[in-house]
Amino acid sequence: MKKHRLTGLVVGACLIFLAGAVSTSCLAHGDKAPQSGLSPVVQELKDLIDNDPNLYRLFTEMFDQVPLKPYLTDPTGQPQLTDYSQMLKQLDGILTQAPEFNQSGLVGFPINAILDWPMGTPAGAEAFMDPRVNVRLKKILQEWSVFLESPESCYVLSDDPEHGWFGRDAKEAMPDFVEDFICDPSKPYYGFTSWDDFFTRTFREGRRPVASPKDDSVIANACESAPYRLARNVQLRDKFWIKEQPYSLLHMMDGDPLTKEFVGGTLYQAFLSALSYHRWHSPVSGTIVKTKLIDGSYYAAAPAMGFDPASPNESQGYITQTAARALVFIQADNPDIGLMAIMFVGMAEVSSNEVTVKKGQHINKGDPLGMFHFGGSTHVLFFRPEVSLKFDLHGQTPGLHSTNIPVRSQIAAVTGASGQ
Repeated sequence: MKKHRLTGLVVGACLIFLAGAVSTSCLAHGDKAPQSGLSPVVQELKDLIDNDPNLYRLFTEMFDQVPLKPYLTDPTGQPQLTDYSQMLKQLDGILTQAPEFNQSGLVGFPINAILDWPMGTPAGAEAFMDPRVNVRLKKILQEWSVFLESPESCYVLSDDPEHGWFGRDAKEAMPDFVEDFICDPSKPYYGFTSWDDFFTRTFREGRRPVASPKDDSVIANACESAPYRLARNVQLRDKFWIKEQPYSLLHMMDGDPLTKEFVGGTLYQAFLSALSYHRWHSPVSGTIVKTKLIDGSYYAAAPAMGFDPASPNESQGYITQTAARALVFIQADNPDIGLMAIMFVGMAEVSSNEVTVKKGQHINKGDPLGMFHFGGSTHVLFFRPEVSLKFDLHGQTPGLHSTNIPVRSQIAAVTGASGQ
């Protein structure tokens, strides 16, 4: 089966960063130290900034606009960079590093850490929406993905008590890892062949059963994710850049002809933490109508949110309309649902939105649709205005402090003629 991939960003909405844009433990890993010259993909970004007067101004001002206090350090506690030359050198070093474990139990985002305060400035908000910048960032992130898919990235899959993914702190954060996921502790790196192989791990059979597999009125959770927002009567166009970050369907779906079907409908958004299972599953049984990969931004955040220490964590509504993302339309078998859509959104850092289904394919509720690579992210379910739904968010109120609902468990039910 042909696979569609999009290198995009990710930052799970629970985004927490590793200590250090270039961690000392990684630099101690001898062959992982940055080279004296910039790699070709980073050099391309440097040339673009150096030679374009507006981008030169923006990338200079985004560091100048970060106040000295209280922003002397980045969100990881490392000294805040003061110009884009330092930024480029850090980017170059990160290309041969894999994310370490930390005590938060979340994957680190070293690029996002060094850009976090600058992307919250007016200059940063403008610069990181520039299509030319995002073309270069995509190349940089694709280059990093090559390393993260290589055996050399396994060095973080160690038993180091603080930084290893099978060490003391990691085992405390993931006490049921061996029981939950397919792995073999008797093999090197538990049998994983790369960081990405570890990151896209799969549950053992029976660990995440499908909710009511025979009942098409029950809608299953598409990702191992925490509720972020539930919105009704969503508009075709809206001022998504303001603080409330309303959804704007035309921008979310990149002007797709099917967008009009969802005007006035219901959206459910949820986010993945760094320890989440990152594969996607169908919330309904039905037929794939189409899939679409949408290029977008990588480090753009909502201008109204200002300095978010886990940006774009607080900009999740905004980035559904601006970030690199994948869109899947499904014609549900249940006529009370009919056409629905799911959007998988990359947030900062390397992510690949990989769609593994194709047009015309029939899928059952709970079947795989694709996966995120290399980080956390967020996703959205779209329902038409004719669909009457009762959501079951497992006793939680949507927001940044909610916790994961297991993938493939019930999150909603259709009410109506065949949904009673």
